[in-house]
Amino acid sequence: MSTTTSVSSTPSTNAELMARRRAALPAGLGQTHEIFVQHADNAEVWDVEGQRYLDFAGGISVLNSGHRHPAVVAAVQAQLAHYTHTCFQVLAYEPYVALAEKLNARAPGAAAEGEQRIHWKSFFMTTGAEAVENAIKIARAATDRPGVIAFGGGFHGRTLMGLALTGKVSPYKKSFGPFPAEVYHAPFPSPRHGVSIEDSLYAIEHLFKADIEPSRVAAILLEPVQGEGGFHIAPIEWVQRLRQICDQHGILLIADEVQTCAGRTGRWLACEHWYEHAGIAPDLITMAKSMAGGMPISAVLGRSALMDAPAPGGLGGTYAGNPLACAAALAVMEVFESENLLERATKLGKRLRTGLSTLQTLHPCIADMRGLGAMVAIELGRDGNLLLPDADRTRRVIAEAARRGLILLSCGADANVIRLMVPLTASDAQLDEGLAILGASLEATA
Repeated sequence: MSTTTSVSSTPSTNAELMARRRAALPAGLGQTHEIFVQHADNAEVWDVEGQRYLDFAGGISVLNSGHRHPAVVAAVQAQLAHYTHTCFQVLAYEPYVALAEKLNARAPGAAAEGEQRIHWKSFFMTTGAEAVENAIKIARAATDRPGVIAFGGGFHGRTLMGLALTGKVSPYKKSFGPFPAEVYHAPFPSPRHGVSIEDSLYAIEHLFKADIEPSRVAAILLEPVQGEGGFHIAPIEWVQRLRQICDQHGILLIADEVQTCAGRTGRWLACEHWYEHAGIAPDLITMAKSMAGGMPISAVLGRSALMDAPAPGGLGGTYAGNPLACAAALAVMEVFESENLLERATKLGKRLRTGLSTLQTLHPCIADMRGLGAMVAIELGRDGNLLLPDADRTRRVIAEAARRGLILLSCGADANVIRLMVPLTASDAQLDEGLAILGASLEATA
């Protein structure tokens, strides 16, 4: 058996690897930082030149349990010793079933008693976009209706249906249409940006009058906290009204938790906040990103009667619910229990907001700071004005932070929001170091 490898052992610089990348890869595959990683551990990464960085991007919120958590690595290594793939629909395996059981038990209302108890079922795909698409398939099969309502600023994936649902044109939807039909958008409420709860609800009622009757709408899809859209939190009063609209018209409520799942908001699922405060549970939930510590897997959870609507063979995928990813996801759930990461997310979020509030007093360009649990962001505006978004300053701050050893990402409709997706396993010292670098970067770009 050959022992040769296709990966060069000769040290390379970031610049050399970027030159190779540009020659081999399409321009449409963007890259925020011209950095190539050599190795990573928990909240830190080192590039091929030996430079250390604090990772406050987490692979776009994929690493809530940190890079290479020992329990996750051990679980994957143990699974490798048995089998790596069979396709679950051909030859099944226990880790898939065990993961579904654990997720079902963690969903809102699963622990309630009597008529209040919700019986959940779940299955697995590979990406967040696949989870969203399958949630729409289930909603249409269960209701025998075609329409879907989503919201401006929402991001739901890069497939054509995912893009149809996404409420942001550039860069995601530009040049890729036409998109699947029967998808409609209403504004997501953000009072500080001039969109009230009533404005959003009025827009939905207008859709019912001008575009599609409610009896033809299968689902309303929303993110509990918009990720790519700028970390806007869905107001609980608005969610209550959406639930009422759905119940009135036989419409399903779908929570897209691809980015909010796995403890980022201080709950395993962000929609648990809805259930705790108002007894509201969605009908379908999508998960992905951090649920397996960096291994590719996604999930759709739903009320049992809805999940059984598609005929046998209507759901599935060749790599869906891969054994290695199932093992990793089970390990992540155990890590959350053993290390109290939900409590850690709440404490980390408070520490982040305290530090960012201090920075806000020093740097008037921070027009807003918002978040739920450890899902926190700042928004930059010229002279601190939210109506004057400062995308240029945002880009410069992120570039300066990287130069100083901190990896950050932007988001938002105007690309002027800096989101902090710190691994929940990061230490307080690492968190404070990152905030100090962010402050120095704001100062350097003033």
